[in-house]
Amino acid sequence: MTHSRRDFLSFPALGLGAAAAVHLMARDGVLSAATHHAPKAKRAVQITLVGGLSHLDSFDPKPALAKFHGQTLKTDERPDVFFNQVGLLRQPDWAFRPRGRSGLQVSELFPHLARQADELCVIRSMTADSANHTPALFVLNSGFQFNGYPSLGGWLSYGLGTLTDELPAFVVLPDGRGEANGAASNWTSGFLPAQHQGVVFRSGDVPVNDLTPARPIDPAAERATRAFLEEINGSHLDRVGGEADLTARMRSYVLAARMQRAVPAVADLSRESERTKSAYGLDRAETADCGRRCLLARRLLERGVRFVQVYSGGPIAGSPRTSWDAHENVRENHGAEAARIDQPVAALLADLRQRGMLDDTLVLFTTEFGRTPFAQSAAGTVGPGRDHNKYAFSCWLAGAGVKAGSVFGATDDIGWKVAEHPVPWHDFHATVLHVLGIDHEKLTYYHNGIRRRLTNVHGEVVRGVLA
Repeated sequence: MTHSRRDFLSFPALGLGAAAAVHLMARDGVLSAATHHAPKAKRAVQITLVGGLSHLDSFDPKPALAKFHGQTLKTDERPDVFFNQVGLLRQPDWAFRPRGRSGLQVSELFPHLARQADELCVIRSMTADSANHTPALFVLNSGFQFNGYPSLGGWLSYGLGTLTDELPAFVVLPDGRGEANGAASNWTSGFLPAQHQGVVFRSGDVPVNDLTPARPIDPAAERATRAFLEEINGSHLDRVGGEADLTARMRSYVLAARMQRAVPAVADLSRESERTKSAYGLDRAETADCGRRCLLARRLLERGVRFVQVYSGGPIAGSPRTSWDAHENVRENHGAEAARIDQPVAALLADLRQRGMLDDTLVLFTTEFGRTPFAQSAAGTVGPGRDHNKYAFSCWLAGAGVKAGSVFGATDDIGWKVAEHPVPWHDFHATVLHVLGIDHEKLTYYHNGIRRRLTNVHGEVVRGVLA
């Protein structure tokens, strides 16, 4: 039996058996579990904010904006923005102040994360390739503006494999309100073998489709069925020889059985203490969804999942609005979105630290671009919103291998463009791979006559963020 590429790549959407199969297909073809140099981290979790977090209101203080509030942007250059409305300069909506022993400045937008400032390594000089959500999000995930290229999680699965035989190497936890722009294209395996695609775990009682049978099955009968199926498949394999699809399907049954045991256990948050659940915000309506996913992320990491990606935002079902996309009103938009994630993400950092996991876990906090220092409004006016800004924005890292309580790079006086040490996504990705023990120039896959890699033909490790 043969399968088309379309069949192969669509297989992960079909439920538990499919998720198990794509995890095991060509498992022996994983590049190598060995790293190119001694890794600082053995796993990672990425918080991905969709819509464009305003660096000017969160991690990049610009007192000059208060001074110049209401003045015209002094430039002859036409800014590359999404809605082509360049209003007057506008001051931040939240005050900044030094935090912790490091004195790292975080705004009041994130009061809980501010208490974790001594864990953060903030890159204030990120740059994006596009001011449009979908291609910018693709670059964040894969390094390319087009879909069909493997995501960071897929490359890590391919390069490092998994730490457990019971769960996938790469798990995605989407926002409960709707999927990110481009949906599954953001966690695709692309041209890599399909087992490296991210496996989606949903919030709630059924994290993976078809996790349990439609009606109860006697355990003895199930074991007998599996044994019989293995026997007849084995006989068929003996007749036809080394059939890769059949071998993978046989192994998928084994992993499916393991996942049926492992997934309910890892997803059962009732096993956590009330104190832990409260710390993540599971007892508050506004934080419960993100809190569940951040807590599940920690449980997945400690059980051997290599890479977990937690999404915040994207197009909201039934609404024309995209989360974190503060065109109309920064204070209203960012205030509501930050209230959903601030406590859970801060709790994740504190929990990883308390359990000793932050010493070998890399935490990433990313967004596809920043927002403009001028209002998105008619010329000569100051509106409450900000447009997309690809020229400069902030992301942070925490945990293994990075300088805690530090800042790298800088923007100009008003936060419009990078002034020192620009960091494009290729450099960011090269740095993440480096912390996990991978040389980004050596992690390659031959496809269509090209030796492909996550960083394309670019990328430099950002040494200034490394501990």
